[in-house]
Amino acid sequence: MPDLSSNAAYTQRFNAVLTYIEANLEGDLSVKALSQVANFSAFHFHRQFTAFVGVPVSRYVQLMRLRRAAHCLASTRGYSVLETAFGAGFESPEAFSRAFRRAFGMAPSAFRKQPSWQVWSSVFTIPHFSRSIIMHVRIVEFHPVRVAALEHCGAPGLVSESVRKFSEWRRQSGQSPVQSSRSFGIPFGNPDTTPPEAFRFALCGEINEAVATNEFGVTERVIPGGRCVVVRHVGSTDHIGETIYPIYRDWLPTSGEELRDHPLFFDYLSVYPETPQDQWQTDIYVPLQ
Repeated sequence: MPDLSSNAAYTQRFNAVLTYIEANLEGDLSVKALSQVANFSAFHFHRQFTAFVGVPVSRYVQLMRLRRAAHCLASTRGYSVLETAFGAGFESPEAFSRAFRRAFGMAPSAFRKQPSWQVWSSVFTIPHFSRSIIMHVRIVEFHPVRVAALEHCGAPGLVSESVRKFSEWRRQSGQSPVQSSRSFGIPFGNPDTTPPEAFRFALCGEINEAVATNEFGVTERVIPGGRCVVVRHVGSTDHIGETIYPIYRDWLPTSGEELRDHPLFFDYLSVYPETPQDQWQTDIYVPLQ
């Protein structure tokens, strides 16, 4: 495994990914393929890429494909729109035309006749984060926790419905009292980049006895122990990504640490709704090797 003890080494690995994308726009640029180029875990790669570059992998790849297509349309009169679409890695001319129109506000044929380079320039501005956020980071040895879990499957915006369902199980069963048992959340994917239908999130409550058979779909699992970096988020969990990304962007590259192939998870420290939303506290645990 390459040394990540310096920011230069981290940057080098991501620059290799960006170079690979540029050279293989018509090829396989999936998260799995690109994580292998970077020699990072596929599980964490999408979040690390977004933190480093400023946009998700899929968005960056699409922008680079559109950039190649725009250049081709403006400078190569012999190429048809169909050839341009396939040459830029789009699976069909229809998909290419839709993406091009969304990005540029015009059809590919119209851009070819009168290229708008001012619009082109604004479309391909990739936001690289340069600010450094001061974080209070701790590395701890997390002890395994036995939990009852209800897994939410579907759009992130519907998690609140699963929360109500899980809260009702806790109330009825009495097995994981909210006032005296820790509450956790485990996102199995990044809601910013995971398709809504594929998003999964486990709602968990600490238990000390086996989960009784129930009609809620609540089962038992263990949050494994191990080394973790911990950062506290204060405020609504709707904005928790603002605390998560600096861990990957600012702290990890110079930490000398490697990520463990396990989801990050949340330890909800505040009791709802008694605690005002702007005072909610959530510890973010990112597993380390």
